[in-house]
Amino acid sequence: MRSHSCYMLAYECFKATDDRKLDTESCVKIVLRNKNLGLDQYRFLLQTMVNSGLGEETYGPRNVLAGREETPTLMEAHEEMDEIMFGTLDNLFSKTGVSPPDIDILIVDVSLFSPSPSLTARIVNRYKMRDNIKSFSLSGMGCSASMVAIDLVQNLFKSYKNAFAVVVSSETIGPHWYCGKENSMMLSNCLFRSGGCSVLLTNKPCLKHKALMKLKHSVRTNIGSNDEAYGCCIQIEDQQGYNGFLLTRNLTNAAAKAFTMNLKVLVPKILPIRELIRFTVISICKTNNKTAKPSLNLKTGIQHFCIHPGGRAVIDGLGKSLGLNEYDMEPARMALHRFGNTSAGGLWYVLGYMEAKKRLKKGDKILMISLGAGFMCNNCVWEVMKDLGNGNVWEHCMDRYPIPRKNMINPFADKYSWINDERLNFVRMDLSNIILS
Repeated sequence: MRSHSCYMLAYECFKATDDRKLDTESCVKIVLRNKNLGLDQYRFLLQTMVNSGLGEETYGPRNVLAGREETPTLMEAHEEMDEIMFGTLDNLFSKTGVSPPDIDILIVDVSLFSPSPSLTARIVNRYKMRDNIKSFSLSGMGCSASMVAIDLVQNLFKSYKNAFAVVVSSETIGPHWYCGKENSMMLSNCLFRSGGCSVLLTNKPCLKHKALMKLKHSVRTNIGSNDEAYGCCIQIEDQQGYNGFLLTRNLTNAAAKAFTMNLKVLVPKILPIRELIRFTVISICKTNNKTAKPSLNLKTGIQHFCIHPGGRAVIDGLGKSLGLNEYDMEPARMALHRFGNTSAGGLWYVLGYMEAKKRLKKGDKILMISLGAGFMCNNCVWEVMKDLGNGNVWEHCMDRYPIPRKNMINPFADKYSWINDERLNFVRMDLSNIILS
């Protein structure tokens, strides 16, 4: 039904200033400030950073770069959010011509920062929005929160006709920088970076011709009833009292289970009948032929795969399970390399890459895949409404991408591989002085 349509009119990704770049030397300085670390932790961090898939131009929070990661303030957390929220919203309103008082629905998803007044209230106050605006603040949902927000908008559009909605997706990194020594909690420091996105949506039929995309399907899966899944990605304190985000070995299994359950609901909605019949026939044959391995060809209904850039392992795992090639996974790999894991905002950098590379043509279908704490898998499918080719947040560096995987050599490997020398196991010395020299 046309009145229930959800159109994306525009999206604006955040790009920080160059003074916030976290290159190799900046990362090393931050690591060496942590006096809780020893040789084993240095080796773990070296291996993690080398295999992370992140490049030299991701962005960090100002308080961490300034050496105040152990003493974050509320003001700094607000400043980090203000820079992302107001920066993307200013550009969004300017480029679309839609004014803040026109907005009927406002949703902000930031998992680890839930102040009072809320972040939505902060936006309403900044832009002097209407007093009857429907505002929602989502927290604690991790990297998949943006898809939860999109699904919420779709459902709200069923009750509110001819409406504009804005979704702001981001995360606060500065107040939650881990300063302890637990390997499973240091992972977040290696992967998460500053970023975010604001998206403008509408259900106004008269604006269909201006839309970039139309939401076709949205499926949410939550397996939080499973104890291992619930605890595989969780915010805790370590034994020394340092706050951080724990990523356990159960994360891979939880992600696979949630993703499989989600696809069971989504696939029948997006694939042509002929592919479903083919799969059914092969599945029946499998009972008599154990060598047959039935698999659905998602490319019969989907042209582009927008995978959350959560890390190299996440991208590789999802790519393998879906039977994707390097071309399909390139947008996620490059988004991870250039901007890092920006949590809920990450998918929009991947989408921006596809658009900047002029991959998106009218009629194409895009599958957005997100995984997050809870544990949740939230996916949606968009239909491209017209040929797209805006350079967006990638415009400044598009000529350098894609970078072949063989050329994505992390500088940590060249500069600090000596840390793995076994002879250091028998030497007592202050490694921080050697590393800095």
